[in-house]
Amino acid sequence: MFAPAPDLLEWARATFIEDEASLLNEDHAHLRAADIGFLWTNVPNSRNQNRIVGQAELGTPRAMGKWAKARAESQVETWFGSVPDFLITIDARYASECADAEFCSLIEHELYHCGQERNEFGLPKFTKWGRPVFAMRGHDVEEFVGIVRRYGVGAAAGQTLALVEAARRRPEIASVDISQACGTCLTRMAA
Repeated sequence: MFAPAPDLLEWARATFIEDEASLLNEDHAHLRAADIGFLWTNVPNSRNQNRIVGQAELGTPRAMGKWAKARAESQVETWFGSVPDFLITIDARYASECADAEFCSLIEHELYHCGQERNEFGLPKFTKWGRPVFAMRGHDVEEFVGIVRRYGVGAAAGQTLALVEAARRRPEIASVDISQACGTCLTRMAA
């Protein structure tokens, strides 16, 4: 089952996006102009044996045949009155069992995926009417740096903890071992 979640959108805007948001994150400022649709679902989802509890995507379906795309757009329009710039689906079961910080980090994680396209100079891209051009954004690593900065490692995705722990330790391979194994390194140093 899937159900529109206008209350979740209202909460996300009031909590993270709008100027007066209680947990304002300026990283999401470009989303003030975005049309976002939130959905609750109770359909289990996983990828590579990892539970998926949230998913952000562009509102317009991609990689479908003409009828499948039209059917999907029709369903989204029925839910929201139009096709939003972004569609964010949240696992309602997970939301009912997670802690507040985990829920906030989940919502922000999905909002981080909702990006603004960049031009060839790395600047935010706009249409000729001044509206942001939206695009999907990938992870910084396995999580967004902003999530770890704001909520800590404990509330971030599971893989993040392993990455942080690995970064805190000394490298398993010493520089001297690398130098001895890599002939080109020593050659370059001698030159």
